[in-house]
Amino acid sequence: MSSARKLFAAGMALFAFAAALSVPPDAHSAPAQADSENRRREVEATLQRIKLPPGFSISLYALAPGARTLAVGAQGKAIFVGTDDKRAYVLTPGDGKAAAVEDFSPWPSLTMPHGVCLSKEGALFLVERNRVTRLDDAESNWRDAASKAQAIVKAGDLVPRSSESRSHSARVCRVGPDGRLYISLGQPDNVAPRDKLALYERTGVGGIIRMNPDGSGREVFATGVRNSVGMDFDLDDALWFTDNQVDGMGDDIPPGEINRADRPGLNFGFPWFGGGHVRTKEYERDTPPADAVFPMVETQAHAADLGMTFYRGAMFPPEYRGGLFSAQHGSWDRSVPIGARLMFTRPGADGRGVATPFAEGWNTGAGRYLGRPVDVAELADGSLLVTDDQNGAIYRITYRRP
Repeated sequence: MSSARKLFAAGMALFAFAAALSVPPDAHSAPAQADSENRRREVEATLQRIKLPPGFSISLYALAPGARTLAVGAQGKAIFVGTDDKRAYVLTPGDGKAAAVEDFSPWPSLTMPHGVCLSKEGALFLVERNRVTRLDDAESNWRDAASKAQAIVKAGDLVPRSSESRSHSARVCRVGPDGRLYISLGQPDNVAPRDKLALYERTGVGGIIRMNPDGSGREVFATGVRNSVGMDFDLDDALWFTDNQVDGMGDDIPPGEINRADRPGLNFGFPWFGGGHVRTKEYERDTPPADAVFPMVETQAHAADLGMTFYRGAMFPPEYRGGLFSAQHGSWDRSVPIGARLMFTRPGADGRGVATPFAEGWNTGAGRYLGRPVDVAELADGSLLVTDDQNGAIYRITYRRP
């Protein structure tokens, strides 16, 4: 290049740099702000379609791309949000909606930071696909997580490398009344192959494990679980969990499951049973475990029951207290999609119940979803938060006597 051209190029670069400096500080963010506002309007328009029982209403609480799981801080200073991508968030609670949504990460990079749960002492547990992190006093320390968090299960040690897969790797967790950390470990297959059954049973893949808050004392709590993406403890301290069942068996079988484990060592029947009492083709000639435990609640096949919580608040009418709210993400393995709604179950004296729609309208009935609920959590005032990963949204459901 000639000297004249070099001088001209340098001048143009300097001009461009000066022009960039002259742009108002918020001009670069204007397109993003416009996109966010448009998204907000679209989501709020969709909420006008949602049907709820009389007296209930739903509103947009926050936008957070890919939002899936929730952990509500007891101090009211932070709500932690997990995703199945590479991001996690912290919401600052506000008056009827989040005051702020900020990224959260204790490590330079995250891999499916889906599981979020809090202990009664305020420690946050963040469960990735193959790592578990603990952050004490998380509501106060989350901005300093890079220096204060610790890996209680190091990367690569949660499940065997041979079982590490994106399929069925959206971990969920709860801290139990015993103070131990409970984690679901979905197995990575549609139906577990025979040559992996011993490995899965030994490591807790295709089950639920528990450990002490420092990561010690790990043990397998439950087996025979295909892919649980929701759990909570009831008022009697028993662990309940959803389980997503076998694909490819037809539109109406096998049923989805909501299970109850009141003690360790229970086997919930997979892979001999594909869901409920329906046998899998791969294991139909085998004798199933004699002690297999069947679900408390059977739900519609392929509705994808995910997050769940027992309602303990006082905002809703008394008949909801002690009942179970659960989110159905919606089906993909079905000719006519079902789900994409919030369900409510009131367990009977024997623990059994029927899940009925509580909030619905995201399923158009024409093979298209306007939203896909994932998790549900209770705020201190008794209102409910619901995540929707399709819209990257978090909703708030409230009640006022009609």
